[in-house]
Amino acid sequence: MIRALILDFDGLILDTETSMRASWMEIYEEAGLRVTDEAWAEILGASADPPEAYALLDRHLGQPVDRTALHERRLRRELELLATEEPMPGVRELIRNAKSAGLLLAIASSSERAWVIGLLEEHALRAPFDAIVCADDVERTKPAPDLYRGALAALGVRPSEAIAFEDSQHGVAAAKAADLYCVAVPNRVTRCLDFDGADLVVSALSERTLQAYLDAASRGRHGPASRL
Repeated sequence: MIRALILDFDGLILDTETSMRASWMEIYEEAGLRVTDEAWAEILGASADPPEAYALLDRHLGQPVDRTALHERRLRRELELLATEEPMPGVRELIRNAKSAGLLLAIASSSERAWVIGLLEEHALRAPFDAIVCADDVERTKPAPDLYRGALAALGVRPSEAIAFEDSQHGVAAAKAADLYCVAVPNRVTRCLDFDGADLVVSALSERTLQAYLDAASRGRHGPASRL
């Protein structure tokens, strides 16, 4: 019996990944660097500020960049772009229906707690969550299972009693390493990737009802991903 839903944050609840990608692509373009959609999407999910993004620029320029200055500049631009973003389709409905059904809710995010909680509060989404586990709380972020194991412990549920919702390959790997049933919801940035590691793949949370997710997880569908 499913008792809990555990959601990623960036790219799943709020599409911060499109604005992050845009802010980096502006920097790369100035430097004359081209990065494919696939190469960029593959580094997502393990950190809100992936070191690989800086390393790409280091290699292209042949010397280390000033990471602190570049981070501050890029983050300002990302926040400007984020100002118009709303929660992803189906997020509010899934949360509302889960609480009405008496399910527990948690977030397992590789981002820092201040980032996650700040944006949740900005969109009036903080209150429904019973637990929020972030990069600050673990030694290893995704694809390690630590964040999901922390969320399970905080909720007091077993892996067989929860469903994970993810948008990145690192996130899916983390959820599966924690023995969770995992629904992949690729976004505009990650839809170019292969999500065969997930148990179910949908193009938006809104494409299935809460009951449909619960039924799929209860059947224990494993192996190659099922697609709508």
